[in-house]
Amino acid sequence: MIPKHVFVTGTDTEVGKTRISTGLMGLLRHQGVSVAGMKPVASGCHWIEGQWQNEDALAMIAQSNVSLPYSLINPYAFEPAIAPHIAAGRVNTEVSISDIKQQFERIKAVSDAVVVEGAGGWLVPLNQTETMADLAVALDLPVVLVVAIKLGCINHALLSVESIQQRGLKIAGWVANHLDEQGESAEIIETLKQHIAAPCLGVVPRLAEGQSAAEYLCQEG
Repeated sequence: MIPKHVFVTGTDTEVGKTRISTGLMGLLRHQGVSVAGMKPVASGCHWIEGQWQNEDALAMIAQSNVSLPYSLINPYAFEPAIAPHIAAGRVNTEVSISDIKQQFERIKAVSDAVVVEGAGGWLVPLNQTETMADLAVALDLPVVLVVAIKLGCINHALLSVESIQQRGLKIAGWVANHLDEQGESAEIIETLKQHIAAPCLGVVPRLAEGQSAAEYLCQEG
């Protein structure tokens, strides 16, 4: 079972975190609960309706059945598609984990479930002293790890799992996500299953535009 409140991270940037986050939101919605998504920090935003907005955050809003202002869902939105702490520095801003936690608690107060999506990988810096991992610890959420199935992903996945565990957080599970053709993925996925002491929540194939990952999730094993 997927926890109602969860933090979604990935082995790297562009590994499909939003695809899996929105899929999880769809599953929770089908369970009859009120669900909201949160993208605390986003780079690569566009100026829409008088504010910077991010396509990942908008995708999560589209899957939510709770009406909330954009600025609550994505409190830190930056234009350039670069590391969050660098983007924040360019506009003389510092990402505050305590501020994000307050926003999260506001969302949690009006939602049965909240899916929080990180930015980049597990240890991406948020400011000069804190990383995305510190945010997950502050929110005290179980973690879902998205693994892009490709050459090198075993090392990235196991290092991420080790770091998550060292910080005392529960790994709710991991998802094998195919961004390209599946190729020799079966052996990779089997290796990950043998080395990660948490359930595989799903094996997601390369999806067509607009296709949801929800139907491929929660295949525990």
